[in-house]
Amino acid sequence: MATALFFPGQGSQTVGMGRSLYSHYPEAKEIFEEADDALGESLSKLCFEGPAESLMLTEHTQPAILATSVAAWSVIERRVEVACATGHSLGEWSAWVAAGALAFKDAIRLVKLRGQAMQRATPVGTGAMAAILGLTESEITACLQNVDASHGVVSVANKNGESQTVISGNSSAVQHASELLEKAGAKKVVPLKVSAPFHCSLMAPAAEELADALKQVSVGQTKFPVISNVTGDFATSESAKELLVTQVTSPVEWVACFAKARDASEDGLEVGCGKTLKRLGRRMDKSFSITPLGDSESIQAWSNSNG
Repeated sequence: MATALFFPGQGSQTVGMGRSLYSHYPEAKEIFEEADDALGESLSKLCFEGPAESLMLTEHTQPAILATSVAAWSVIERRVEVACATGHSLGEWSAWVAAGALAFKDAIRLVKLRGQAMQRATPVGTGAMAAILGLTESEITACLQNVDASHGVVSVANKNGESQTVISGNSSAVQHASELLEKAGAKKVVPLKVSAPFHCSLMAPAAEELADALKQVSVGQTKFPVISNVTGDFATSESAKELLVTQVTSPVEWVACFAKARDASEDGLEVGCGKTLKRLGRRMDKSFSITPLGDSESIQAWSNSNG
């Protein structure tokens, strides 16, 4: 069997991301230069040098993660037999680019707009997200039904595993839900450092902006299957635009995405920054190996071990 590709999403960013790829691989350097040209600004400098405060802004974080993932993919793509690809939240954009459905220059502009639209949808401080550990999704959903409507909106945003679910919504509603979940037996409630409440109904204005922008780009046929966050199942390139829009307000079905990719492949590669998806995968199935490839050192080690 072939390999599954896993592309990370927001939260994996760090100052210095992509710098060793740029320095060691001409194809990666070309990707960062293409990103800079498409955006009309030096995204590469922000990735490599920061400052962290700017890199952490959603409108910068999202294109930075996409560029780094696609740069890493450009280095290894000729050496991988791909079974399928998926990505966590923003990472799904990287999957569609890697599969050939979206041109990178279009995707980098669109995710910049996506980040800007998400921030416009909810002013900083009015939205929040929190990771809930130790309760099942059904237990969390039951608790959320008891949140007083006067606090606003709160719903499940990321289904990351049996022991980790992320909630999202208005700050007051997330705070109230967190208190109820702790009383219900959550082992831990961790507020997330995010600038907007992703994957909930508050993001509807951002989804509308993205839908309009996507009308201006074309989608090609995929070279390998892509698994959608919305359905947790294989998707066609014909449905890519609709799914990427729906994803903005819908929960990330990561448990289903992981299971689908695992069952279709022999092993996995986490292509881009960090090791978050490897850690989530180990919690769901310790027998399935995911190798992180996000810098020149990890790629070189992987290349050496694979002949």
